[in-house]
Amino acid sequence: MKRNSTICYLLAFLLNAGITASAEDAKPGADPVFAGVTLEAYLERALSENPELRQFEHRYEAATHRVPQMSSLPDPMLQVTHFVESVQTRTGPQENLLVLNQRLPWFGKLKNREAAANAEAEALWFSYQNRQLKLVEQVSLAFYEYGYLENALHLTGENLELLKSLEPVVETRVKAGGNLNSLLLLKVEIGKMEDRLQSLLQKRITQSADLLSLLALPDVGVLPWPSWEKPEPMLLNFEELQQDLIQENPALNMLKRKVASAEARKAVADLERYPDFTLGVNYVQIGDPDVNPTAAGAGEDAWGITAGISIPLWPGKIKAGRQEAVENINASEQELEQKRNQLNAQLKTALALHADAERRLNLYGEELLDLAQQAVDNSFRAYEVGAIGILEVIDSERSLLELQLLYWRAAADACQQRIRIQSLVNRPLSGEK
Repeated sequence: MKRNSTICYLLAFLLNAGITASAEDAKPGADPVFAGVTLEAYLERALSENPELRQFEHRYEAATHRVPQMSSLPDPMLQVTHFVESVQTRTGPQENLLVLNQRLPWFGKLKNREAAANAEAEALWFSYQNRQLKLVEQVSLAFYEYGYLENALHLTGENLELLKSLEPVVETRVKAGGNLNSLLLLKVEIGKMEDRLQSLLQKRITQSADLLSLLALPDVGVLPWPSWEKPEPMLLNFEELQQDLIQENPALNMLKRKVASAEARKAVADLERYPDFTLGVNYVQIGDPDVNPTAAGAGEDAWGITAGISIPLWPGKIKAGRQEAVENINASEQELEQKRNQLNAQLKTALALHADAERRLNLYGEELLDLAQQAVDNSFRAYEVGAIGILEVIDSERSLLELQLLYWRAAADACQQRIRIQSLVNRPLSGEK
């Protein structure tokens, strides 16, 4: 499968998965090759330009060129002998001897060697596909993490502005004889919020740098913010996904092809106890006869055909080769079983985390956020009439901010776990509630 068709497949794979991300317009300063900030644009750029991915592609292409090498006969051997001291025969002296030999492996050896090489090439193709999916997963996870950071910065900035808007009110009360401690507590909270905001701004630089690396982009400064939406609820069935994982996961398919390659090599090792054949043609150049020039055929060149057979004389060597092949099969099968268990555990974990993220998203979105917002509004009104102190206002505002951050953290987690699940099962997800 060529790179362009693979990119189209993976982009369609993502778009059909129910994971949405809308974009702002391209920002000034971005690389002209990379004109969009959608997840699809990120993936298209990464899949076409990432150097590590192209390395995998070249390894696969190299392996495909090994297949015809394994299916071809050994090169014929041409041997030329010049007689320094000519051998005299009845028809004249022998001057040169030409021998052309072709070795013919036992029936089935070439076929199984070709099968082994073909299975190894297919294993590298699945390794290449697996790396593509891993790159899709890495870029997508970084994309949603970057999107969450935008919301965290926005909400923290809003919270900071609200706290600063309280400062003149508190100062006026202090001047009128109010408690100075209220102003001090407010300034401490503002300082903590400013520190938090600065940390988030620095985190933006590091996350943008990681994305630029995955996208193989030059240093274009900080990437613009993506704009994304919370995912719609989705009910996923473990048994169906597990079957897809076993059948479609490229890492498992790669190991299955390694098992097939090892089995083909064992078939070759089994055939080593049978001989190989050699067929040849001999041509003898005869010089002008000096002894018997009138003899029949005098001075005429001679030729003949030869046939040879190898002798598998060392049974210990053959037995060791077969045992080596058997152990390689066992090792490949155990590696496949271990990988299957690992991926099965990863699928269970991703499904559990996805369910938990949707639960939190539902909880914060429909219940707690409204209550927290009401608490903030009530605390502001109560403070204005002197019913409560500044500490209660700060606590209610802090509680709202934490819940807002938890809400968007849950939204990002749900998107990220869907990406992980579809990377494991290698198919778009379906099952909206």
